[in-house]
Amino acid sequence: MSGDLGFPDPSATALLLVDLQNDFIHPAGAYARGGATAADIAALPTRLAPLADAVRAKGGWIVSTHFTLVPGKGGEPLISPHLKAVRPFLTTGDFVSGGWGHDVVDALQPIDMKVEKVAFSAFYMSRLEWVLKKAGITSLIVGGIVTNGGVASTVRDAHVRDLDTVVLEDGCAAFSEQIHRTAIDALRPVSKVASIAEVATAWEAA
Repeated sequence: MSGDLGFPDPSATALLLVDLQNDFIHPAGAYARGGATAADIAALPTRLAPLADAVRAKGGWIVSTHFTLVPGKGGEPLISPHLKAVRPFLTTGDFVSGGWGHDVVDALQPIDMKVEKVAFSAFYMSRLEWVLKKAGITSLIVGGIVTNGGVASTVRDAHVRDLDTVVLEDGCAAFSEQIHRTAIDALRPVSKVASIAEVATAWEAA
């Protein structure tokens, strides 16, 4: 664990679930159909669900980010070139706003606030900063995927906005353990890092 954990005001704290969507994780989702799966990623909802329940029970918020592919002409999704190069299987209907694949997996429902995103950082061209301020949220517990992408970018952007963050080192995952571990270590200068169990203990004491 890096940094002292403490949640003096649970109502000002959110569990931020980064991109834990059906199209990423569910066996019937877009990534599974394209063969892009990882056991550590698939295991996250089960690991995170008890903490989500604990956050709800004390009046904290559950906020989810939703990677979104915006349809263009004819419904074809607008996909950044770098993403198209590594995920050529993405197609019409994947990650479309309001669709089943776009939503958070059932194990982590219900969600208090859902925020669409179009890039790694959930703060980039989104309403995340606005809804956090409106809800009075100043502290984030962050879990989700991928550690080196959406999680890392979002946590760094939270840092420059003076939001207090705790990254769940076993509540995030990447497509390899080495990539995950490197990304976690790189976040230590800008965020507290702790296990789900450590955060759960601190949360119960809040």
